[in-house]
Amino acid sequence: MIRIFVYNVTNADEFLNNGTKPILDELGPYVYIETWEKVDIVENSNGTISYNQKRVYIFNEEMSQGLEDDVVIVPNIPMLSATSQSKHAARFLRLAMASIMDILKIKPFVEVSVGQLLWGYEDPLLKLAKDVVPKEQKLPYDEFGLMYGKNSTSKDRVTVWTGVDDITQYGIIDKYNGRSHQTHWSTEQCNRLNGTDGSIFPPHITKNTTLFVYEKDLCRLLPLKFEKEVTVKNGVQGFRFTPSPDVFASVEKNIDNLCYCPAGPPCAPNGLFNVSLCQYDSPILLSFPHFYLADQSLRTAVEGISPPEKEKHQLFIDVQPEMGTALRARARIQINLAVSQVVDIKQVANFPDIVFPILWFEEGVDSLPDEILDLMKLATTVPPKAKYVLTIALFSLGGCLFLIAVICLVRKSHRQSTLHLEGSNYLASAAVDQAKKKAKMESGSHQH
Repeated sequence: MIRIFVYNVTNADEFLNNGTKPILDELGPYVYIETWEKVDIVENSNGTISYNQKRVYIFNEEMSQGLEDDVVIVPNIPMLSATSQSKHAARFLRLAMASIMDILKIKPFVEVSVGQLLWGYEDPLLKLAKDVVPKEQKLPYDEFGLMYGKNSTSKDRVTVWTGVDDITQYGIIDKYNGRSHQTHWSTEQCNRLNGTDGSIFPPHITKNTTLFVYEKDLCRLLPLKFEKEVTVKNGVQGFRFTPSPDVFASVEKNIDNLCYCPAGPPCAPNGLFNVSLCQYDSPILLSFPHFYLADQSLRTAVEGISPPEKEKHQLFIDVQPEMGTALRARARIQINLAVSQVVDIKQVANFPDIVFPILWFEEGVDSLPDEILDLMKLATTVPPKAKYVLTIALFSLGGCLFLIAVICLVRKSHRQSTLHLEGSNYLASAAVDQAKKKAKMESGSHQH
């Protein structure tokens, strides 16, 4: 299931004309039931399998607080991406771009439905680019939408290790579209792909384990660290893993993030991750919702976004450590647009340099089915219980055998005592008989 919250701009004209602070109204959630399926699965000879990921999203009106037809006003991402990219171009190109936008009546904000914002709408700038841009530079889509093309089978071919030869590699990506590394970042370490899709991990996880999740739209591995022990539905025990607080930190606060800034300073502000290199140079910056773990100056640059709350805005995965299976997950990400002021383009001449929040989403699983949880609990908790029960049973059996032995000994002792008594009676009777015979003989001799 995915829950989407859209930031509706309520004072677009005042912001453009008077420079007032943008006022945002958070709408939603717009809820979609999401199903994943691996298709075109091929088993390879080296202990890997290859597949394509099929995703289906179905809008759930009952769980949503709004409709796909709800109209929102949001920044014009195709236009503002183009103007930001032209900031360092020749002046005559910027003036030409301004003229084209004037002719096509393209404005910095667009009024679209939530469904169009997510799944696509026809954009005049994209349509123009399709006609004039060389074939090798054309974008791979005809419409613009933040989730355009995702409600289908992905063209990306994923190859993962099955763990048949090495269980520590179970579920880990070997290749993505035939490549074992990305090419966006400045070091081999940061270009690695060897994480999982977040649904499974190699077994025997400890509190010192670092889990790695790879998502194409994030453009990098996301490291997750142990936070705490948890108990989910049906009493199954698990470990909660979350990103470290400095995962999106600025280079000044986390030097390890320098590799994600290949163009050099200035880099992304603290708490933001620049994905423009893998998003066709669109100035898209990702963060956690409500700028959680980011500089709060980003949030206060606009009005209408409440302070972040860990319980509502933290990304986490709860994992069953022995099996490596995800029990519960919340992937929470906010999509932002970095807008630059470009003086020569009159449509954005008054647009300040600002990070504009567009929407945030919460994707995840509340719980696995009861049948799976019951089997999981059986697999992880019965062996110790069986050992305990077996110990009690053996102890009880030993006690019973001891009791039986005592009873047998008592009975044997009683039997032996009885035999001795019976023998004594026999001897006594024999002695009495012998005495009687002797007395009778003596009596006969006196009579003679």
